[in-house]
Amino acid sequence: MVNHIKLENISIVLQRPRFPENIGAAARAMRNMGIRHLKVANPENYDKARVLKMATHAASDVVEQIKFYDTLKSALAGFNYIIGTTARLGGQRQAVRSPLTTAEKLISISQENSVAILFGPEDRGLSNEDIRLCHTLVNIPTADFSSLNLAQAVMVMCYSLYTATTDAKQEFAPRLANRHELDGMYEQLKDILVRISYINPENPDYWMNKLRLFFNRLHLRAREVSIIRGICRQIDWYGKKCRQDVAKGRIDK
Repeated sequence: MVNHIKLENISIVLQRPRFPENIGAAARAMRNMGIRHLKVANPENYDKARVLKMATHAASDVVEQIKFYDTLKSALAGFNYIIGTTARLGGQRQAVRSPLTTAEKLISISQENSVAILFGPEDRGLSNEDIRLCHTLVNIPTADFSSLNLAQAVMVMCYSLYTATTDAKQEFAPRLANRHELDGMYEQLKDILVRISYINPENPDYWMNKLRLFFNRLHLRAREVSIIRGICRQIDWYGKKCRQDVAKGRIDK
């Protein structure tokens, strides 16, 4: 049996797009490939008339239903799986897939999960802070010039998703923890690990990035996130209890 990506569970998210025309062209590319959910965080110089001009009448419904957000975190809060696009490689951008392998992976994930494909600003792409919100990254291979126009990149990704099929038996992919749940867990983990001196308070993100990569490979469910947060609360409670016991002379320092 051939399986396909569940396109109604796919959203395109644009972070700080600079030009209204690129938003419109991206909407048109999405509509061509059957993807209709567009979210925009912190747009610069948004002009609906200029957006609609590039979207054309065919994609006007996508433009009319755009959802806007003041922060990228709020735009991504409800998603269970987030893929960031990047032209730059190396550094914190190690776990990078191609559009084809990304699309194949999403066949099973998209059946029960809300998926975001995230694109950064035209001039500099996603920042390191932005990619920390992603489960994985995708890079569109090019020849000598790696930078694509935003709408071109959206079209390549949407085409890859639309045409992705597989004859292989797909593993069941459960409903994963969403971005809001994961962010709460990471903040709690960072606080606890700093306080027990497991990570350096001067540069906590270095170690947290390693933990993010580890947990992203596990595809955590909401219940599993709840268990990890419960462990953090218990560590916090025990640490406070020990300090109180020392203060009251119940145990030696």
